[in-house]
Amino acid sequence: MGISMGGTGRADISEPNMTPMIDVLLVLLVIFMLSQPLLQRGIDVQLPAEATTDNPSSNQIVLEIDAQGNYRVNTRPVAKENLEGRLREIYSGRPDKVLFVKADGEVIYQDVITAMDAARGAGVKVLGSVLEE
Repeated sequence: MGISMGGTGRADISEPNMTPMIDVLLVLLVIFMLSQPLLQRGIDVQLPAEATTDNPSSNQIVLEIDAQGNYRVNTRPVAKENLEGRLREIYSGRPDKVLFVKADGEVIYQDVITAMDAARGAGVKVLGSVLEE
């Protein structure tokens, strides 16, 4: 009971066994699919539900940064060195620690980040941005 392979002798057929390679690839695929959501990082953003008025109310604090890098808190000029101290004074007695940042389009990004760091150091919990139309 044998099958004739033809020819005058036995020829060994050497083919790689594909089953272990496919198993390894499927396991790697599952691992990458499960780890992908853990690798994504983002920033939480709160978008307004409806359009708000252009004028901030009297209890809102707005930090403005103009094109020359000058800071103003509610239209009062503040030196860069005194920004954190001034914000500390403003927020010391306030229960809500919300600051709106309004920067000119020509401002260097580093100046905005410096202002936001100073605000965080002064105890501000929520930072918002004011966009111009």
